[in-house]
Amino acid sequence: MAKTNVHVLGMTEVQRHELETVSGAENLAFHNVLDYERLVETAEIDFEELLAAARSQLDAFDGTVDAIIAHWDFPVSVMVPILAAERGLPAPSLESILKCEHKYWSRLEQRASIPECVPGFAAFDPFDDHALDTIDLDFPFWVKPVKAHSSNLGFKIEDEAGFHEALAEIREHIEEIGDAFDAALSMVDLPPELQQWGGNTCLAEQFVQGTQAAPEGTVFRGTFRVHGVLDMHKDADGTSFDRLDYPASSVPENVQQRMIDATERYMKHVGFDNGCFNSEFMWDEEADQLWMIEVNTRISQSHSDLFAKVDGASNHEVAIDIALNREPRMPQREGQFHVAAQCMVFHDGDAVVTRVPTEEDKAALAERYPGIVLTSTVHEGDRLSELAGQDSYRYVVGKFYLGASSHDELGRLHAQIVKELPFEYASAGPDVDDEEGGR
Repeated sequence: MAKTNVHVLGMTEVQRHELETVSGAENLAFHNVLDYERLVETAEIDFEELLAAARSQLDAFDGTVDAIIAHWDFPVSVMVPILAAERGLPAPSLESILKCEHKYWSRLEQRASIPECVPGFAAFDPFDDHALDTIDLDFPFWVKPVKAHSSNLGFKIEDEAGFHEALAEIREHIEEIGDAFDAALSMVDLPPELQQWGGNTCLAEQFVQGTQAAPEGTVFRGTFRVHGVLDMHKDADGTSFDRLDYPASSVPENVQQRMIDATERYMKHVGFDNGCFNSEFMWDEEADQLWMIEVNTRISQSHSDLFAKVDGASNHEVAIDIALNREPRMPQREGQFHVAAQCMVFHDGDAVVTRVPTEEDKAALAERYPGIVLTSTVHEGDRLSELAGQDSYRYVVGKFYLGASSHDELGRLHAQIVKELPFEYASAGPDVDDEEGGR
C-alpha cells in the first residue's frame, strides 16, 4: 500500500526521528521541503523567493502531497497556510495567521476580544527620531519589532537614553525580517488601522510581571481543544526562559482554565481554524491579573519530548492529524515520567565556541540520567554574537530534555547537569573573558 506523503518545511534529523515515533508512522513518508539553514538559520529572508522555491519543489515531487506541516516561526509559519491552501489541504487562513504573528495587529484583535488580558501598547516607527514622544507608557516598558525571531531586538527600556540605544540596534537589523514580513502582509487586505504599520514597525508594551504559563492545543473544524499547559520558568535575572516544565504547577488550575478560556475567545475572534497553537500568559498573583503575552500558530517543538515523556506521545501526533484532515488525538499521562522539562544552557557575553559535547559525552550523560536528550545549538568555531535568532541578553548554546518524578527534582537536576556539560569557549575580543563550563 502506498504511503501517505507528509511534507515538512525545514525538517531536521531530530524532527524526523520524532515524527517517525507517532502512531501509524509506518504508513507515513516524511519529506523535507527546503533546508533548515535556508529557512531558519539565516539572518536575512527573501519571502517571495522562498515561497517560489517551496512551490517548485512540491510541484516536482514524484508522488502525492497529502499534508504540509509547519514547525518553525516566520517565514515557515506563514508559507505553510499559503502552500496548503493552493493544494486544498487543511490549514488556518493566511489572515488568521497574520493576525497572530503581527504583534501590533494581534494586540488590536486581543483588545477587541479579551480586553481584560491586554497590557498597554503603542505602535511606533523606529526610524522616527521623535518616536518616543508618541509612546504614552511609563518607564520601564518593552520595545520589539512587530515580527522578529524569538526575543531578538527586544529591549526593556528604563529611560530615554536606553530607548535611543535600542533604536540604533533595531534600525540596523529590523529590515532583515521586516521586509520579508511586508511581502507576506501584501497578500491580504489589511484593515485601515494597519495601513501605516507594516513589517518594519515596532511595538512598545507596558512592562508586566508575574508567573508565566502556556496552554497548547488545536482548533479543528471549529472545535477548540487544549492538550496541555506548561510552566515557563525564567532565570534568576528574569530576562530569559531557562526551563519549560510539563505539566504546569506554577499557577492554580482555575487560573490555567482562565488562560484556556481567553485563548479560545481570541482564536475564535480571529477566525483561526484547522491548526495548532500555543499561547503564553503571565499571571500577577497579587493583583490576580492575567496578561496575554502572545499566540504562536503551531505546536512548539520545545514541548514535543515533554509530552512524549509524560503523556506517551509527542504533540507531533495532533499536527499530523490536522494536516491529514483527521480529528486530533492525544493520550494523557501514559508516559514514563510524572513531569518533564526542557532546560536551556546559556553563555553570557560574546565568545568563540571551542568545544561542544561529543556523541560520547552524550552517551555518558544518558547513562547517568536516563531519558535525557541533549542538543547543541552551536558548533566549534562559532562566534556567539554572529548567530541568527538569539535574544538580546544572552546566548543559547544548547538545550536538554529531562524527565523526573517531581518539579523539585527537575530543578535540582537542571542545575546539576548544566555544571557537567563540557562546553568550552575562548575570548571573542578584548572585552570578553575566557570562560569554560556549561554556563
